[in-house]
Amino acid sequence: MPAAAAAAARGPLLHLRRNPAPRLAAARRSFSSSGMRCVSAAAGAGGGGRERRSSPAFGGLLLDAGGTLLQLERPVAQTYASLGRRYGMSKSEESIKEGFKRAFSAPWPKTLRYQGDGRPFWRVVVAEATECTNNDYFEEVYEYYAHGDAWHLPAGAYEALRDIKDAGVKLAVVSNFDTRLRKLLKDLHVSDMFDAIVVSSEVGHEKPAPEIFKIALDQIGVEASKAVHVGDDETADKAGANAIGLECWLWGQDVRTFSEIRDQILTKFPQ
Repeated sequence: MPAAAAAAARGPLLHLRRNPAPRLAAARRSFSSSGMRCVSAAAGAGGGGRERRSSPAFGGLLLDAGGTLLQLERPVAQTYASLGRRYGMSKSEESIKEGFKRAFSAPWPKTLRYQGDGRPFWRVVVAEATECTNNDYFEEVYEYYAHGDAWHLPAGAYEALRDIKDAGVKLAVVSNFDTRLRKLLKDLHVSDMFDAIVVSSEVGHEKPAPEIFKIALDQIGVEASKAVHVGDDETADKAGANAIGLECWLWGQDVRTFSEIRDQILTKFPQ
């Protein structure tokens, strides 16, 4: 054992010898289950300190994909514009942005927006946003978003999810998405971390429908009252989750980083 580590390990024992009774509980808490990793006694006893909960606050964590777990490398309008130049599309990024919002939020005449690979829905969105109906252009846009290079995880997400999973919390993705999602999660090296991946185009239900949340909870074996969902949409995520008694934290409002999510689930804050 290196000298610094040995000294750190002896620290709590020296205090224990000098005043055994008052220090016994603190010394026991200072060692992790492995007996090797030490935590400062002052961290748990002093003002502002934190401790790991004896058990996580929730048994399950459900995550939205697009806009929460998956973030775009660059804005949609910028991508549409840059790819469209070769096809004679000259709309400004601002016009594309407004057209995209209009098309994406418009009522969809079918039960599901995303059916199978989602091409019918996305074809309408791209045409409305850009006024370009060239099929080759659409296919290039569609394929661009089918690869992990177009996306990234929020800072610290992988490490936070690993900590949460290691604490015994079940993880699930619950997303209104098409069949590209599973590949994207693999490309970003997080697919194997999840105990369930529930995609609307596969299960036939889209958030805020209660069924999609219930399917995810059933697959991870956790009751709604013992799980929390994190997503970025007030209606699809928060209203949908709350309707079945599932707590929801809005990404960008209730939580802004995956470190916050981890701390809310695993860390006991001082009263």
